[in-house]
This record gives sequence, structure tokens and C-alpha cells, in this order.
Amino acid sequence: MTTAPIRFTLNGAPCAPAADPATRLLDVLREDLGLVATRLGCGLGQCGSCHVLVDGRALPACDTPLWAVAGKAVVTVEGHGALPEGRALREAFAAEQALQCGWCTSGVLAGAAALLQQLPHPTEAQVRAGLDAHLCRCGAHPRIVRAVLRAARALAADRGVAP
Repeated sequence: MTTAPIRFTLNGAPCAPAADPATRLLDVLREDLGLVATRLGCGLGQCGSCHVLVDGRALPACDTPLWAVAGKAVVTVEGHGALPEGRALREAFAAEQALQCGWCTSGVLAGAAALLQQLPHPTEAQVRAGLDAHLCRCGAHPRIVRAVLRAARALAADRGVAP
């Protein structure tokens, strides 16, 4: 017996991969769909490296089964360019040199985009709390926090709002 493919939106386009519904979303993204920027870290959903946006929330793709995203909108770092938050974060991360090895970056960007969607004018403490689930072994956290705050200011300026 075969099951119908799981249908969802991926980076703004309809998607229905021919994968077992119990397969990890991370494996479907990387192996079936060729979107390799989302990376496996701990494999337990605890380090944040594999986070993607699912209906605007940052979730670990390593412990999210494919069936859990049925009918939802999934955005990987490859699709962040379509989001105002994603564009602002990319520019801010480059300006603040908030990248080291890059292993955690796609997950951090997903977490930061979700944070800025929910909280457009975060304080430094709110950014730190919002990104607490993301581990960076390179020690780039201070630059990451500065980059998220810079992106928030840029987004506010683009919207004509004082931060």
C-alpha cells in the first residue's frame, strides 16, 4: 500500500516529495530536495543548527517528521531572500561579521527571522533569550546579537518606524 505524498509549501512553492511521511524533514530537505544549507547538528533538536521556519515558527528539522508539515509553509535559509527579515538579516550578518564556520548559521537565521516577525523591535535581552536555543561553538554570539539588532533597526527604518 502506498501513501499519498505529503503536500506543503516550501520556500513559496508547492512541494510534495515522494518520501515516507515518517522521514525527518531534515533528510527530505537535504537528500530528496537538494537544499543542503540546513545542517544536522545534535540530531536531538537541541542545538538549533537545523532550524527552519514552519508557519513562521523556528522548528528543528532533525526531529520533525515530514507528516508534521503537511499543509504548512516551510522556509529554509535558501528561501529567506523572499522575506524582509531574511534580507535584513543577511546584510546585518555580513556587516557584523557574525559568521564563523557557518555550521549553525542557517538555524540561527531561521530563529532570528521568527523572532523579528514576532517581535519587530527586540531589546538585546530579548534577542539573547530568543536565540538561546541556538548553539554556536565558534563563539560568535555577541556578533550574532548585534546583527539581529542591526537587522531590526534596518527593518524599522524601511517601514518608516522609529526603533
